[in-house]
Parts: sequence; C-alpha cells; structure tokens
Amino acid sequence: MTSPAAYKQHCIFCKSQYHTYRNCPMAYRAQRVKLLSANAKAEYAGQSPNVFVGQYGYPRVNVGFLNVEQYTEQDEPLKWSKEGKKIPEIVDLRTQLVNSHFQQHIKSFSDRLLAMSQEVGMASKPADVEVKLEKKPSYTTSFDTHAQPHGPSVALKSARLTENVKVDTRVEKAVADSDLKSAEALGTLATKGFDEHFLTKLFSTGNLGVAAQRKLVPTKWSITAVDDTLGKRHIKEVKNFSESDCKVFIGGYLGNNYVILFYDDVWSYELFEGYVPMLHQKGEDAWETDEEGYDGRKQYATETVGGYYAARLSILERLRHDKRQAAVLALRFVTTDYTAPLGVWVVREAVRKAMTSTPLTFPDRAAMEQYVIAQCKREFSFDVTGTLRGKSVLLKRLRSQTRLAKWTGMA
Repeated sequence: MTSPAAYKQHCIFCKSQYHTYRNCPMAYRAQRVKLLSANAKAEYAGQSPNVFVGQYGYPRVNVGFLNVEQYTEQDEPLKWSKEGKKIPEIVDLRTQLVNSHFQQHIKSFSDRLLAMSQEVGMASKPADVEVKLEKKPSYTTSFDTHAQPHGPSVALKSARLTENVKVDTRVEKAVADSDLKSAEALGTLATKGFDEHFLTKLFSTGNLGVAAQRKLVPTKWSITAVDDTLGKRHIKEVKNFSESDCKVFIGGYLGNNYVILFYDDVWSYELFEGYVPMLHQKGEDAWETDEEGYDGRKQYATETVGGYYAARLSILERLRHDKRQAAVLALRFVTTDYTAPLGVWVVREAVRKAMTSTPLTFPDRAAMEQYVIAQCKREFSFDVTGTLRGKSVLLKRLRSQTRLAKWTGMA
C-alpha cells in the first residue's frame, strides 16, 4: 500500500491527497448528477426495488419509495460484490434512485401508501409504480456509513402500483402468521435462501412479527437487527461444534481489508477497526474495538457499531459451514481506496470474501500471531504486536483461562 506521505494533493476536484481526479468519486458523481438533473421529471412511471425508512422524528418518520424510471441493478449489493463493482459504479447506480417520501407513524398501518410500501417490502422483484412528486428532483447523493446511499429525497404527492406485486409463497406465509415472532420468521426465511438484504427490507416495513408488535423500523436499525438476529442463531449452532485449528483468513473489498484469526478455543469474538492513515498517525489509539465472550454481549457495540454485527455474521457463516467453533479476532484495515461510504453491506461482503479465501493453518497460536504481525507490517505498514499482546481483551482472556484439557491429561 502506498503511504499517505507519497501523495501530494493529486485530486484537483476535491483536493484529496489520496486519489487522482480520474479516480475521484465526487468528480464522477458531479458529472452524472448534472445529466440526471437535466432529465428529471416530477411525474413518471418507474420501478421501486426497496423502501427507505428514516429515523429522524421517530416515532413519526419519513417512509420513502426508492424508485427509478428504468431499473438496472440499482439495489443489488450482493451482485455488485460478486461482480467486483467499483465505488464510482455503485455511487452512479445509487444516485439514480429517488427517495419519494411521505410521513408516517411507525404503528399506523391504515394508510394506503404504507400498505403499498409493505407490498414493495415483500416483493421478489422491483415493483412497477407511478409516482407524482411535489417537485422535480434535483439530483444529489445522500451518503451514510450504515445504509446504502441514494439519490434525491422529494416529498411524494401520490403513488400507485401499476401491476400486482410478485411475492414468494414462503414470504406470504411468514407475513400472514401474526403469531410468529420476527426473530423466528427471519431465521426461517434465512434457512430458505433469503439473503439479509431482502430480509432487512421485509423487516423494516413492518411485515414480520406478532401482530400487536408490528411496526416500521428505520432502515439503519433494521440492518443491524437482521445481522444480529441471524448471527445469534448461528452462534447457538456453532457452540455445538468442535474447536477449529489455528487459522488466518485474509481478504476484502473496496478498500476494506480484513485479517481474521481463528484460535483453537470456544466461541468468542473481537473486532478492531482502523483507518490506515490514522493508524499511522496515532498508533493503537486509532483503533475502534468491541468484543464478546462465550456468553455474548448485552450492550450495543458502541465503537464499531453496525460493522460489528455484519462482520460477525459472515464469520459465523464460515464456522457453520466448516462445523467448527473458534475464538475469533478480526482486524479491519480501511485504506484510502474506500473513497465514499456505501453502507455496512460493504463490511459484510468484504468479510465474506475473506472467509471464502483459502485459510493458512498454523501449528499453534504463537506461530499464527507471528505470521499476522509480519503480514500487517508488510501490507499496511502497521505493527499489530501491541494489539495482539496487550490491547486485545479476547487474547487476554485466552491467556489467563485454564483449559479443562490441562486437568484431564488431554492437552
């Protein structure tokens, strides 16, 4: 990786020292926004792949149909990851989505527009819609570290579905079961192949859960709720498996790079996140970190927030696949290649890419840590010795605990 000192204000558009004008997502977006705004309409027929539920003003929130005149993969994060799409391409796609919104109380389900948003939330493919906006959109992009970006937000005058929405019968069954708790519904649908992106849409629009408890859930909260719910289900299963060997997985996506260590022990998990230039400046003080022991955690991960649960889910998928459990230490290195926040899905997919790589297996913990220290110095010019030997709560616990095997003669 090129060190920050090697750059000298390359980008003449945004003045960033970390990329050139040719690679500047802001410059690219400015050109696209100008073209989109010139062709904007206040009334049109289009397609809505998703719904965005805001959090401001809670419990009265803005509910928006994310829509575009011609749908071309504007809401396909798993496909983007599989195809290796770059940040400018993704920003371009998301900028085209208009957030045509109306205000709604989270527990008021009598409104026609809300019923329509719930249908969009259940749909197997983008729903055909006609929308009338209060004014023509002026295209900008709303970025968020948690949810995906989208284009302009415009108040909705009216909207209607122009064709019947196609809904999978398994989804219909889960939605119709008003006695089924939302956690159970999410788990059941996940086992049937519905991914977390679809489940978030379904959950945020108030389609799941016991009837009296159903409500709209802001999209940002829904993303973490789904990741956390599915992760906890996996943990219950993983705890029944044998312990893993000492392994290291390395990989990433869009400038989000992971070095993930599996220790030969029972389930526990710790995540360290750092922006590489800040790690160079401040050392270990630049890390943000959260962890959980075998019994889990009761409080929200306040430092690494949604990334904690997204990374954990992808790690647990691998453990579940391998039928193993492990004490897992994950190191996230965010490089200057991550030029625009795209949402926590990037974390989930970056970790999945790491988890699908061929792991390196080590005879013991010391050899594994020695390799990781050398690897991080080589790839990120950062020494993680202090992180592994002193800062990590998980590793302190592993070193201090006495394993049962020691007393049974099986060590």
